[in-house]
Amino acid sequence: MERNKGSKLNIAIIHPDLGIGGAERLIVDAAVELSSNGHNVHIFTSHHDKTRCFEETISGIFLVTVYGAFLPRHIFYRLHAVCAYLRCIFVALCMLFLYPSFDVILVDQVSIVIPLLKLKKLSKVVFYCHFPDLLLAQHTTILRRIYRKPIDFLEELTTGMADLILVNSKFTASTFAKTFKHLSSRGVRPAVLYPAVNVDQFDEPSATKLTFLSINRFERKKNIELAISAFAMLYNSQQEFLQGDNRKELSLVVAGGFDKRLRENVEYLEELKNLAERKGVYDRIRFITSCPTSERNTLLSQCLCVLYTPKDEHFGIVPIEAMAAHKPVIACNSGGPVESIKNGVTGYLCDPSPHDFSSAMSNFVRDPQLSKTMGREARQHVVHSFSTKTFGQHLNTYVVDAACRKKE
Repeated sequence: MERNKGSKLNIAIIHPDLGIGGAERLIVDAAVELSSNGHNVHIFTSHHDKTRCFEETISGIFLVTVYGAFLPRHIFYRLHAVCAYLRCIFVALCMLFLYPSFDVILVDQVSIVIPLLKLKKLSKVVFYCHFPDLLLAQHTTILRRIYRKPIDFLEELTTGMADLILVNSKFTASTFAKTFKHLSSRGVRPAVLYPAVNVDQFDEPSATKLTFLSINRFERKKNIELAISAFAMLYNSQQEFLQGDNRKELSLVVAGGFDKRLRENVEYLEELKNLAERKGVYDRIRFITSCPTSERNTLLSQCLCVLYTPKDEHFGIVPIEAMAAHKPVIACNSGGPVESIKNGVTGYLCDPSPHDFSSAMSNFVRDPQLSKTMGREARQHVVHSFSTKTFGQHLNTYVVDAACRKKE
């Protein structure tokens, strides 16, 4: 029987680890917006640290239930993918056996659970593909390739079982088509649903310091060393603009998600500190791990602009958060930032080199007023195209349409 589109839905969301990051921010925004549309939303996850999470997950707006926190994240720092699959399968099984059917189940990151969820024929499954996992995994050795082959095969097979597939950018949509060729040959085309930010959380900047800000998880793929190298080049080359107090004030803040359980986070932070030491700018850089939203907003309010360093990032939530906070962004000219940043208007798109980033940064040092001018344009751009209201309207339409489809 076809559902009335005006009715409220029972919606489950399965997400691997409800920590702090772009994927988690999207899932939290999805839960908040679907709840605001009157739906009953319940997030199921294998990990939720209430001291390291987005505030909305402990606000009571929606339910959060944890299953499988005792399961390992890795085995001697190996087999991360297998462990992630097992944790999510455990979460899905608990949900299936302990709860009645949901109208729609939204899954992201790990598609292996989709066949299990399809066993409950009353539920429609929506899969949000942030980026094909097989492209993020390493295939550098024969053993790794052997290990990844069945996982990569299952990713494409199970992704294609979803009733609806969403992706976070046109860049990801094109990558999806090139990567999952069998799905493309069957005419499977994902719909683009851009992530969003709550623009109301950001006030007008109260002050502007000669500070550049990098916000990213402490992971090597985030290429944070580019921000440090570019800042060092700027600091050591712009002597004529950095006399007296200006030279003393010029600084870089490197902030982002940090999990001491993850060896890469710990090692990479140390590598970045060593790089800053070698470049002679360690005393001009402040490292902040896992800052809460309130501190992040303060940092955004006070900086000149935001440096976003990942190459070929599938979307990137940080640039739109920065622009929502009235701040321009300097980012690599590839991936999602090409779709979210207006080059020369709301920021700069640069080659991923210290020279190009440093050159763009020098514009703000020479003319701090440029930060305010571009910041106003950036704010208007985000309000129009990337607000949570716009995101919520589109997501609600997709979810209700999926629920309304007649059962085959």
